[in-house]
Amino acid sequence: MKKVIIVGGVGGGATAAGQLRFYDKEMDITVYDRDSTMSYAACGTPYVIGEVIEDETSILMADPEQFRQKKNIDVRLEHEVVEILRSEKKVRVRNLKTGGEFNDSYDALILSPGGSAIMPEIEGTEKGNVFTLRSYGDMQAIHDYIQNQKPAHATISGAGFIGLEMAENLKHLGLEVDIVHKSSAILSILDEDLSQLLHAELEKNGVRIHTETVIEKIDERNVRLSTGTSLDTDFVIMSIGLKPNTVLAENAGLSIGETGGIRTNEFMQTNDESIYAIGDASENFDFITGDPKRVPLAVPAHRQAFLAAQHITGNPIPKKGLLGTSILKVFELDAAMTGLTETAIKEKGLTAKTVIHSGNSNAGYYPDHEKLTLKVHYNPETRQILGAQCVGGKGVDKRIDVIATAIYGGLAVDDLQALELCYAPPFSSPKDPVNMAGYKAIG
Repeated sequence: MKKVIIVGGVGGGATAAGQLRFYDKEMDITVYDRDSTMSYAACGTPYVIGEVIEDETSILMADPEQFRQKKNIDVRLEHEVVEILRSEKKVRVRNLKTGGEFNDSYDALILSPGGSAIMPEIEGTEKGNVFTLRSYGDMQAIHDYIQNQKPAHATISGAGFIGLEMAENLKHLGLEVDIVHKSSAILSILDEDLSQLLHAELEKNGVRIHTETVIEKIDERNVRLSTGTSLDTDFVIMSIGLKPNTVLAENAGLSIGETGGIRTNEFMQTNDESIYAIGDASENFDFITGDPKRVPLAVPAHRQAFLAAQHITGNPIPKKGLLGTSILKVFELDAAMTGLTETAIKEKGLTAKTVIHSGNSNAGYYPDHEKLTLKVHYNPETRQILGAQCVGGKGVDKRIDVIATAIYGGLAVDDLQALELCYAPPFSSPKDPVNMAGYKAIG
């Protein structure tokens, strides 16, 4: 009987365990996680804090007892794997409740350790009410603080996914919000012209944004910015980035890639063929360029879990690369993206042209329609689609989903005009924005 140990029991780890059991009813599967909860929907945490999701337990997808009873999987929470003994094919495990340690052996080991929120070295972080949002416990701490202390103002450092989602949810609770962001434009995975649409939407809803700015000092109820401005604030949320948890892998001599993640091949194997790495801490490769890429999002983690499980159970399916398809909501606007941005295209020295279509999500004469802007980058010689982005009031997700599928299927930009997409006035128009991008590329 094959024995598999999984390190980490949130998205990727829990999915890998479930997939292994689905494909092998006899396998011995053990999951170790150092936290007190497992398999929770991390993407839902800002909406629990904002009380859009009223029951915080609704984002808990499973617990150890369910895994044990329904799937015969042994999940041990508050247990940390502290060392990998590769030559012996064992791990050293510490019980965080008792402090005791023991060894456990494996035939295959899956690392899904996730990442940790980056906490910059800023004077006064130990004095103020400074939070990060990376775990279920982090979510509870922020939620409890808001409920008990009734703060009036929050400062958010960082304008990525978490920062923008938290800004919306804190405004939903009636707080005043300032965002401090180091770069010149928010949400750097968007092209700057589209990020400006989100910037305007935030300001329209009362969120103050300080770009090209960092926090230099935090006092108990005040933050000082690099511009010299001081903000009176009740608490700070640090959301400046994610550091992959790779110490365990590094100490075991596993290869770390240039993105900082654990380097893997197309089957999610590390440089030790018995050890796999998935999720936020793993490095794969870009679908379009083949360059190293790390995408700390839920969909890639679940896909990687499936691929690792398939390989371990004897049905290898190679991964074709990462597009980084993603979406977020900012008040009344949605923003979605897939593939390469303008910045990435320039950095890699690729030949590219861009088509932009601004129009309606569906028929303009139909009462429920919204404006949207769709950008598609492509190689003018090979006609390969390099990336796409869309911002608008509705219908953003389906346009980017279609283009992500087109990229994965190897369609040329010219093929977009030929796609026969759903049409009725409440949903689209006879020439969908995706079709229009294809027509404009040909023209």
